[in-house]
Amino acid sequence: MPGMHNRSLDLTNPFVVSLFHHSVYVKSVLWLGIAAFLFLVALIATKRIFRFNLSSDGAEESRARTYLRWCFGGLWLIDGILQFQASMPLGLGQNVVKPLASGTPFWLHALMLHGVATWNSHPIALAAGVAWLEVGIGLGLLVSNGRTGRWIGGFSALWAAMIWLIGNGAGGVFIRGTSILFGWPGASLFYVIAGIWIFVKPATFREKFSRFTRWFLSALLVIAALLQCLPSAGFWHGGPFNALTAMTTSMAAIPQPHGLAWILRHAGSISSRIGGGFNVIVILWLLICAVGLWRSVTTRWQWPVRTLVIGCVVFWLVAQDAAVFGGLATDFNSMIPLAALAWCASPRLESLPRRERLFVPEVTSSAGAVVATFAVAMIATATITMALAASASPENTLFIAQNGPASSANTAAPSFTLTDQFGQAYALGEHPGRVTLLTFIDPVCYTDCPLLANQLAQLRTELSTNANLDIVAVAANPYHESLADVRRFISRHGLGQVKNFFFVTGPRAATSKVWSAYGIEVAAKPTDKMSIHSDVMFIVVPKNREKWIIPDDPLATTSLTVSAVSELKSLLAIEGVS
Repeated sequence: MPGMHNRSLDLTNPFVVSLFHHSVYVKSVLWLGIAAFLFLVALIATKRIFRFNLSSDGAEESRARTYLRWCFGGLWLIDGILQFQASMPLGLGQNVVKPLASGTPFWLHALMLHGVATWNSHPIALAAGVAWLEVGIGLGLLVSNGRTGRWIGGFSALWAAMIWLIGNGAGGVFIRGTSILFGWPGASLFYVIAGIWIFVKPATFREKFSRFTRWFLSALLVIAALLQCLPSAGFWHGGPFNALTAMTTSMAAIPQPHGLAWILRHAGSISSRIGGGFNVIVILWLLICAVGLWRSVTTRWQWPVRTLVIGCVVFWLVAQDAAVFGGLATDFNSMIPLAALAWCASPRLESLPRRERLFVPEVTSSAGAVVATFAVAMIATATITMALAASASPENTLFIAQNGPASSANTAAPSFTLTDQFGQAYALGEHPGRVTLLTFIDPVCYTDCPLLANQLAQLRTELSTNANLDIVAVAANPYHESLADVRRFISRHGLGQVKNFFFVTGPRAATSKVWSAYGIEVAAKPTDKMSIHSDVMFIVVPKNREKWIIPDDPLATTSLTVSAVSELKSLLAIEGVS
């Protein structure tokens, strides 16, 4: 039963955007304001507001750690701001995460799809929570050099690790043909490393950060160079088959500044002309930086860090398209955090003394405490909100975005009498006092109708045993309307256990009258494997009055199925069915 509605989702659906903005700017602001006020009162009562950032460890913070906090605090802050984009609720799961699951191992693929389903079941709550959470992490890292900053750094590492695994598909490390130019090993991995280093004790940081980070980056660049050498990466080809050419052609089509699009097109043109020669340049850059970083631990060379940072910025522009355009960007991609981590670990910063304070310590302490209070409030409220949302009933956001909202009505429901699966006559409204959920199903359909059947079965399990509801499906295929067809569908899709479910059919003349009465278009030829028909449900209240008309075009995802169930439960509750 291919549905007759348009399946494409408008990622900036006005209804969804309105819900998202209300959740972000009204509900979330209210709760984080209350939490910040309580935290601030506690700080004042304990007089910790006057000691914030004045610990001995914080006062003696190394310059490298200061800049690492600032760099990744700024990155987290910008990432959080990107999460406020209007297309995030509908687009992040389906358009960002789900495509990255392709090619991953079974266990990771299943984990990512579960994450997509969870997001799509609660898109408004989770999108708002993620936005405020990442803004809070960014602000906390920017203003706190003491214990608060350490714990926020540790939390940021855990959050980034979850993003790296579920949101980034482990950065593409399991995917054949991956490349550092296109995001390997995942931007979030560098956030994890930075968060861990911020969390460790300051003395351990001073002793080990610069040296171990340069060794790690050196090994990483060697692996990246080896991956770049593989034919499967596609960089040895010339012409339009060159991997960079194909990527830049695709990215140049994204709405962005003309100057950036010009850079992309010319970079793609160059890589198309020289093919493998361009790849040789990339490989040499990676290997030279790798050797230089490794040797810089003893030689204290600064040029490897500068070479790596400059190359990262160049390839961030020509291979990653600055990464922030298109409406669904979640971060700067991998090159900028890689450059930030390398720069903070440079030999020059390692040897510089701590950064002198520009303002009176007591002033910066109090101001920092206030900002940190709001940062912690954002993290706390966002975490609690997302946890509660994930365990709550699914939102109907995706369902309404796909199908449009239900329409209220108050008209007479066309009556009919057909034969149910038991061979007995069934008349609409024959059970006094019951509400009827009426839909239309093709008994031989193997696409949408089974999903609709799953919706109906799940809906009934979520209602009370004695709910005053009949669920009625009318056969919607003029060439497959026998009782055998109906019973086979019921058995195949587990509808036999659904209480008060009636799958009714009859002669073609009788069923076609019902279709016409309810405005259901059914198209089929004798040779078709299934029919094409309208996907609409009706809620009919006692005395056969239509109260709700619900467009329903189920997608093959658990998330939309449960979203439809949530919508139906809400409408039935209005009519006293629960």
